[in-house]
Amino acid sequence: MNEQIFQACKELIDDAKTGCADLVFKETCLEIMCKASHVLTPKQFKQLSEYVAERMKEETPFELQQELAINR
Repeated sequence: MNEQIFQACKELIDDAKTGCADLVFKETCLEIMCKASHVLTPKQFKQLSEYVAERMKEETPFELQQELAINR
């Protein structure tokens, strides 16, 4: 069960990365991490933290940023 929750958290992070502006993405990650800390094992939480950190370092393509800004 924990593995499914862990995978669901990663999928939520991925969806947020492709569907949110950068600031909203970061806020969403913080919310997911806060909730995940209560249900994941310490090892899974550390892995998720590392995954989120890597996703935050990735640049959102300029075209996507523009599209997200227009749709606000």
